[in-house]
Amino acid sequence: MNKTIVIAGMVVLVLVGGALFVANQNSQRAEQAIKEQEKAAMMQKENTAAEEKETMMKKQEGDKMMADKNSSRYVVYSKAAYDGASDKRRVLYFYATWCSSCKQANEDFTANPNKIPEDVVVIRTNYNDPDTDQEEKDLAKKYGITYQHTFVQVDAQGKELTKWNGGQTDELVTNIK
Repeated sequence: MNKTIVIAGMVVLVLVGGALFVANQNSQRAEQAIKEQEKAAMMQKENTAAEEKETMMKKQEGDKMMADKNSSRYVVYSKAAYDGASDKRRVLYFYATWCSSCKQANEDFTANPNKIPEDVVVIRTNYNDPDTDQEEKDLAKKYGITYQHTFVQVDAQGKELTKWNGGQTDELVTNIK
């Protein structure tokens, strides 16, 4: 009888142990499946984020190209910029850093370069500041500029075509010839 009890106990232990082993294996498989699903979801999320980042970068590159194209319509004075735009309608915009209406016009030109016609270049020329260089002073003298926020449209040879005071992008478009 003791032998039967021992054998029965062993059988029960083997069955319980086997059941626990099988349950443990199933649990590990389930955990592994969950981890794989989480990993796949994470990879999918990373791929989606990478695709979105790539799309955004392409859009930004396109926007930058367009901004570069548009920003070439409103440039800071340099002899090279002035000479390089001789094949376009050039407008010298005489400004001063201390001039509040000049600041507003600058913000408008910077924010709306695409409103400036493609064949026009507005060249921001320093009129009367401590850092105004001699070339800009000479241009102001040549065109008789007596105060800031003055626009002068010049032809390819630098001859004055028209001059006006004040305004922003809309006035520029109205006044250019």
